[in-house]
Amino acid sequence: MRTPKICILRIEGTNCELETSFAFTRLGASAEIVHLKQLTGAVNERERRSLKDYDLLVIPGGFSSGDYIRAGAILAARIKGALGEEIEDFIENGSPILGICNGFQVLVEMGLLPGSGFGFAHEKGAMPRVALTTNDSARFECRPTFIKHENRGKCVFTGGIEKGSILKMPCAHAEGKFFIAEREGEREEEYIQLLEESDQIVFRYVDPDGNYAPYPWNPNGSVYNIAGICNPEGNILGLMPHPERAFYSFTNSEWSRRKGEGRKEDTYFGDGKKIFESILNYLQIKDKR
Repeated sequence: MRTPKICILRIEGTNCELETSFAFTRLGASAEIVHLKQLTGAVNERERRSLKDYDLLVIPGGFSSGDYIRAGAILAARIKGALGEEIEDFIENGSPILGICNGFQVLVEMGLLPGSGFGFAHEKGAMPRVALTTNDSARFECRPTFIKHENRGKCVFTGGIEKGSILKMPCAHAEGKFFIAEREGEREEEYIQLLEESDQIVFRYVDPDGNYAPYPWNPNGSVYNIAGICNPEGNILGLMPHPERAFYSFTNSEWSRRKGEGRKEDTYFGDGKKIFESILNYLQIKDKR
């Protein structure tokens, strides 16, 4: 069976590329950290890469371009300006894109999330309806979070995760609040209903018991406790918590205590592994078609 090839994007300010690469490699994929200039051709011939040669694009976390203007805005503009057609072809081919933390912000700034028809500046003059904006606490929030899997089956990144499952993984962001701008005659609740009907809400913040709860369990004040969404087709996922930082169980904030108590649920791997496994399983199935 062909080994899936993963492109993990890098520019100045991104981080966790290495952890993301390790996660995919540990599961048998071929992961490569690729600088944006390698995809745009602004390097020597030997170092050039083409997006079409990869099965999955990952935009990792961090503070790309220093998060100037808005978090993810500069990287989004650079990708659209230099790789617009390649990205469109990549998506139309059914190839998936994962945006983690800053990557989620980039995907929203590009208009790839929530997706076409949801009101973005490039859609016939429409004004943006969705943004990832400053946390309600007005602070950088770095803490463990619990997220509940809400997707009914559309998202290719969660095919192996049972609906209603609660995953634990850390967040680390200052602009992670999922915000919906209301318009005259269109309320926030109607927009959320549209996301639910199209099965685009993938993860929501909860407390340890699985209840939807405010801060600190919702670390940023996201509307409807939204922690991650996909596009209408399900092949693009953006989420604020970091699954690559929860790939192994020993990165769990309570690992040493739980290990000492001998809890059966403590294994070598953490909850983040489930997301990486799900997408690789999808790529293997896709490759057989």
